[in-house]
Amino acid sequence: MDIISLAREIGKEIQKDERYLNMQLAKQNSDDDQQLQDLIGEFNLKRMAINNEAQKPEQDSDKMQVLNQELRHVYAQIMQNPNMTAYNRAKEEMDALLQRVSAIIGQSADGEDPETTDYVESSCGGNCSSCGGCH
Repeated sequence: MDIISLAREIGKEIQKDERYLNMQLAKQNSDDDQQLQDLIGEFNLKRMAINNEAQKPEQDSDKMQVLNQELRHVYAQIMQNPNMTAYNRAKEEMDALLQRVSAIIGQSADGEDPETTDYVESSCGGNCSSCGGCH
């Protein structure tokens, strides 16, 4: 079996994985949640209003402040929606799986032992003075 065929097999196995299935279910539940979809639509309209106001030669700072407060309020409502939180949690689990698979493949391509190499979560604190790693 060539490498591309193996990659396709990995894709098939990922689609059978519980994390993938949970994410698809959470996505469908979010898509079907009309209240959540209305909030997302409202959020996008608020963001567009802020962008439109920001492009004006003379901005109304009071209006911008009100729009930003409204945007934050709608965002908080979106993030508190049970379907959104379930989706975010499922996506994080799926992203962790993909990150691990990608790390194993990438590190193997760099010469590491495919049997033992694995994803190591970064403990980056943002200070690059003692590290030559990620950036």
